[in-house]
Amino acid sequence: MQNTPSQTAFAAISGADARPDKTAARNGLRHIASLSMTKIADGLIDPKLVLAWLLTSLGAPAVYAGALVPIREAGALLPQMPLASVLQRLNQRKWMWVLGSAGQGISAALIVLAALTLEGAAAGLAICAALAGLALCRAACSVSYKDILGKTVEKAQRGSVTGLAGSVSSVGVLIFAGLLISGLAQSCEVVVAAIALAAGLWIAAALLFLTMQEKDSDPEAGTRASFGVLKGNGPLQRFIIARGLLVSTALAPPYLVVLAKEGTLSQLGALVLASAAASFVSSYVWGRLSDQSSRQVLMLSGLLGAASMGLAVGAWAIGFATIYWVMPVVLFILMIAYHGVRQARSTYLVDLAKEDERAAYAAVSNTVIGTLLLIAGVVGGGAALLGAQATLVVFAAMAFAAAWVAYGLPEVEDAV
Repeated sequence: MQNTPSQTAFAAISGADARPDKTAARNGLRHIASLSMTKIADGLIDPKLVLAWLLTSLGAPAVYAGALVPIREAGALLPQMPLASVLQRLNQRKWMWVLGSAGQGISAALIVLAALTLEGAAAGLAICAALAGLALCRAACSVSYKDILGKTVEKAQRGSVTGLAGSVSSVGVLIFAGLLISGLAQSCEVVVAAIALAAGLWIAAALLFLTMQEKDSDPEAGTRASFGVLKGNGPLQRFIIARGLLVSTALAPPYLVVLAKEGTLSQLGALVLASAAASFVSSYVWGRLSDQSSRQVLMLSGLLGAASMGLAVGAWAIGFATIYWVMPVVLFILMIAYHGVRQARSTYLVDLAKEDERAAYAAVSNTVIGTLLLIAGVVGGGAALLGAQATLVVFAAMAFAAAWVAYGLPEVEDAV
């Protein structure tokens, strides 16, 4: 019997040798489309750049811009354990992701409303509050997604699904980055329109994900999300240590910008461009490699991240850091490593856990990482007193150590 178009497309994307099941193929394509939309939305509302610039243009005090990244990152990770408990009581886990995506869209719309009606401290407070709501909804999506992915997409195909979504979405972010760099998007109205588009994309993703065909889960069968899952669980403990060390690849980019002495929005747009370009060329490749061995991808990403940070410090030492093309190239390499970490950590955790353990594993892991990121945000100012160079050396050592820790992880892709 001839494959349907969806079966043919999904077989090409995932590299599946066998004829994929119709439902599995449709689900896989829905995953790719939904994730692509939400990832574009993430790029359009990036707190590090877009929201920080928006608050500045609205005259909000600097304290509000400084609070954006900690609110976004820690807020998306720390609530995941209680949310996992709620998730385990649901027969259809997709509902939490749908509500989370819709909630992010509503929160983004509130940011637009605040930008159009408020100024100064009032705008800063309103936008930070809306971002907190967005982060909470993102936590709901994060804690539920790995469970849903494991239920609706077969092993050895999951990395391809998430990887392709990363590459597809990067095209939209590349266009936005080009507008930032060119100066065409340096008016408040254009930035607000981009955030409004992000709101629409999150709503559309929620509606599409609602059509996902998911088997009912047994609310009584799930493992409770508590730190007790770490007891005697060597592989999970080692994975969390490796992932914790790899946060260095996420924290390092601003220090590269400091070394290059960049400051304007058009120059900072290079950060968005480098991230999107790195995602475009590497996410799908990393995803396919993760389907074969996510452990090895964690190792390679750690080594590549360490090398890029070492290269940045070396460029500074010989006076090349301020040459206009040097730091963007180094940043591009670092972001390739970062996207490798993102693909591998997701695939490894889903493949490591049994079906009734995925939500608990994801929640505990993300809670630990969220705590580490919050601590890193608090002490970041103190670390900066040592200089960007010294901080990058520390981050490079962390990434190298992560590769060593990942080396001791068991392979999970071949496990039954």
